[in-house]
Amino acid sequence: MKTLYIVVPCYNEEEVLHETTKRLKEKLDKLIKNKKIKKDSKVLYVNDGSKDNTWAIIEEINKNDKMFTGISLSRNRGHQNALVAGLLTAKEHADIIISMDADLQDDINAIDEMIEKNNNGCDIVYGVRNKREKDSWFKRTTAEGFYKFMKIMGVDVVFNHADYRLTSKRVLDNFADYHEVNLFLRGIFPLIGFKSDIVYYERNERFAGVSKYPLKKMLNFAWDGITSFSVKPIRMVLNIGIIMFVISIIMLIYALTVKILGNTVSGWTFIICSIWMIAGVQMLSLGIIGEYIGKIYSETKARPRFIIEKDLSND
Repeated sequence: MKTLYIVVPCYNEEEVLHETTKRLKEKLDKLIKNKKIKKDSKVLYVNDGSKDNTWAIIEEINKNDKMFTGISLSRNRGHQNALVAGLLTAKEHADIIISMDADLQDDINAIDEMIEKNNNGCDIVYGVRNKREKDSWFKRTTAEGFYKFMKIMGVDVVFNHADYRLTSKRVLDNFADYHEVNLFLRGIFPLIGFKSDIVYYERNERFAGVSKYPLKKMLNFAWDGITSFSVKPIRMVLNIGIIMFVISIIMLIYALTVKILGNTVSGWTFIICSIWMIAGVQMLSLGIIGEYIGKIYSETKARPRFIIEKDLSND
């Protein structure tokens, strides 16, 4: 048997924490009773600088039941950084670690199969949605398009996998060597390697509260994933530059030919359109290059990804 820690990032989750705690306790008690995991297994809540009573509730839960513990970050650092803080804390106490969201959309019953696959030799087990019937057409189309686009960009991601996964301690020991600031965990774990497998589950409706990932955040997250793992956008800029150069040579030859033949005409519309098109391509190219330079700037500063203000895990 192994010690299991379930890492749950929380940002303004006061509406769901009590229900999440109830369901996770039932699941852990059952796993312990069936001798699937050790008695010292726990749930680790990570308070990501919440503005509501999330941390107070975590402290109360910890006081009443030592199966639940938590850490609180000094400020809001974002879901990915909060998750990393929890994973790196949990790996010091556990043999296997499962990460999941607090909103109960991830099917808790999939944990049993994850543990079984780990017992069969898998160091990483990805939780993958088997269908998206409960999503709106827009969300389903954009989400599936995101994974397909990431593949086209050369990023190795598991289709329809978010951050519901099981990892072994040795995976996280190696993950600790990844110091990048611009985090995209869905792309990092496939890079680490080791034997992996997939568990399919049906994603539930959010139990309460509102999503912490509006469209703007999702788009920023997707862009971070692309620019952190793929140089194809830069190569696209190079290809566009080559194409524009070839076109300019052709237009130069055309203009000289027309001049020699004496068939010059006023090409005001053509010139204006060409100027605007070239300027637009240049601005787009500079923007893409600027994104990469900005990421280099963030990485070279090597600032800490998170600061833990309070830690109940060592009590």
